[in-house]
Amino acid sequence: MSRHVAIITDSTAYLPQQEMERHGITAVPLTVVLGDEALEEGTEVSARSVAQALQKRKPVTTSRPGPDVFAAAYRAAAESGARGVVSLHLSAELSGTYDAAVLAAREAPVPVRVVDTGMVAMALGFCALAAATTAQAGGTLDEVVAAAEKRAHGTAAYFYVDTLDYLRRGGRIGAARALLGSALAVKPLLQLEGGRIEPREKVRTASKAIARLEEIAVERAGAAPVDVAVHHLAAPERAALLAERLQERVPGLVDLHVSEVGAVIGAHTGPGLLGVVVSAR
Repeated sequence: MSRHVAIITDSTAYLPQQEMERHGITAVPLTVVLGDEALEEGTEVSARSVAQALQKRKPVTTSRPGPDVFAAAYRAAAESGARGVVSLHLSAELSGTYDAAVLAAREAPVPVRVVDTGMVAMALGFCALAAATTAQAGGTLDEVVAAAEKRAHGTAAYFYVDTLDYLRRGGRIGAARALLGSALAVKPLLQLEGGRIEPREKVRTASKAIARLEEIAVERAGAAPVDVAVHHLAAPERAALLAERLQERVPGLVDLHVSEVGAVIGAHTGPGLLGVVVSAR
């Protein structure tokens, strides 16, 4: 991390490890609490173990990193030769992670720009990659921030969940509460809007909802160059099939990522999640 501007994100970006290493991106872990045990996302707890706990109705909660964790990351960046840091995080509407990073930035040994991307999962990951590419090309702090914000502006995330119950329990559904009354009768499609999880459409069956998710992603992508990520939790076959369909139907597709979400997002969406991120180049 000897570049002029270091890139730090958090574990909910779900970037492939090889991409993080190639671009010199550091991810600060959020915490998942299973019962009375606090575990770091990405190293100490898997999405699959969270899915199993949820299915057994065991208590699962999540928490932000403390400011001290961010402070240590900023110090490490400075000690590695960085003269500035751009710290990119999941939506402040969904987590206190951004606030903790802001607190730590005030005492950092180098200038730190903390950005609320309004995103999560690879919607955040694509912002981090855009920032890292600009930093590697010698961009200034302002240019790196601008690259991340531009990518966020051109990125959309849509997802299907089998049930809204997990989002309701975690208090993450925002205006999607309007769907709760009929949650058993419909399969909801949700989207990130203004950093919040909002209802997009209501569809009668899971198969129709997933087909509609595909259509929405194709419509959003259009013919321009885009990167796409397909996320899932405990639904690898669904994800693989959707990714194959998008590869056939999105003419401007550049990079396609298929991955299971991590423990933090899994804790709030539950098994069966299927998500698509479309990010303009």
